[in-house]
Formats: sequence, C-alpha cells, structure tokens
Amino acid sequence: MSLHLIKLCVGIDSVRHLAEVQARRLEAARLRGEPARLSHFTRNTPRQRQALLDGGFLYWVIRGFVRVRQRLIAIEPAVNDQGVPRCALVYDPQHTRTEWRPHRPFQGWRYLKPEDAPPDARPGAGDADHLPTEMVMELRELGLL
Repeated sequence: MSLHLIKLCVGIDSVRHLAEVQARRLEAARLRGEPARLSHFTRNTPRQRQALLDGGFLYWVIRGFVRVRQRLIAIEPAVNDQGVPRCALVYDPQHTRTEWRPHRPFQGWRYLKPEDAPPDARPGAGDADHLPTEMVMELRELGLL
C-alpha cells in the first residue's frame, strides 16, 4: 500500500511560482554538469520508505492550502553544505494540481494516508493562482472550481 508525504512549501506563492523555482533549479544543475533532478533535503529520514516509493507523492502546502503533488522517486542519504547528514527526497518534476484543501502550518514533513489526500483538481477547473484565497474557496463550494 502506498503512503504519501506532506510538506510546507515555504517562500512559494503559487503552483506557477513553484514550477518556475523548480525549473531554475533543474537548469542550474544542468549548467553545473550535475544530474538534473529535483530533491528536498530534510533532517529526518522517513522510516516507511518502501510504502512511500510504492506510488507515493509529495504533497505541497502553499500559503495554507494543499495545492499540488509530485511523485516521489527516491529517498537517499545525503550531506548538506556543512557536511551534516541529511535525507534527500527526490521527486518527479511533473506537477499534478489538487483541489485546494486548507492545512495548518507544521514543521518538517508528515505522513499522509491515501484516504486523507486531497483529490486531483477536476480537468478544466482552470488555474486559480491569480484569485484571492477567499474567492477560490467560495467558487469551490459552488462547484465552479
């Protein structure tokens, strides 16, 4: 059975902004001659590694709402710039938007059971990044997003 992770996306304003930042990171890695892959470094290594890699996703909380997910493809030991051991959560660059789901702030990452994960955004629901949060929630309640 698969399992997911949920993580705050600090300093990111929208899914579009996240995509731009990640594209810049991939391009910078290519220019340095490094493998072009996305990873997030964390202090703690998930213990349920196999369940996460069995179809698990990294769900991003952007400005208080779960908004997008990316498939986890590897969990590897790593070392940061200061030589301190870390864990690298490696994920696919493909974004899948989800329905907006409110989420309170937390530190680090958390496990997210599949039944608790927000569903994917409906096809044709449109990009609501440019709308105020309150309006998005109201339009969603009305079934318009």
